[in-house]
Amino acid sequence: MSTPTTADVTAMRRALELANLAASEGEVPVGCVIYETATGRSIAEARNNREGANDPLGHAETLAIRLAAGARGDWRLNDCTLVVTLEPCCMCAGAIINARLGRVVYAADDPKAGAARSLFNLLEDPRLNHRVTPIRGLLENESAALLRAFFQARR
Repeated sequence: MSTPTTADVTAMRRALELANLAASEGEVPVGCVIYETATGRSIAEARNNREGANDPLGHAETLAIRLAAGARGDWRLNDCTLVVTLEPCCMCAGAIINARLGRVVYAADDPKAGAARSLFNLLEDPRLNHRVTPIRGLLENESAALLRAFFQARR
């Protein structure tokens, strides 16, 4: 499945709401939603919380993956889709692979830390035991504008 679905759009709109909330808390504005691919039922959502929790692992994706695994009672999320407002970094791409997520959809590329295409392509690396082809660019302009505004305000 290489094109976004209606469920992807719905989840990305929610992820953007979470990213806005993160920005209002002084966090880099990234939001993430994980849903069951077949039903569209959301099972976890999170926003960046690195600053608030003083946690270098507090990225939206890692937090949402932990919540989704807990909600499912299983660390294998192969029948789920992760939707996130910014291209996953190396740490988050590793967590996505380890959780065996079936689909990944992201909005904006991250030219400084992206590990799904910009700097690395960990999600599709044939040397790893799980691969997932990301769908990129869904509501990219909205996410990029939010990120630009956040960083411009901090300069």
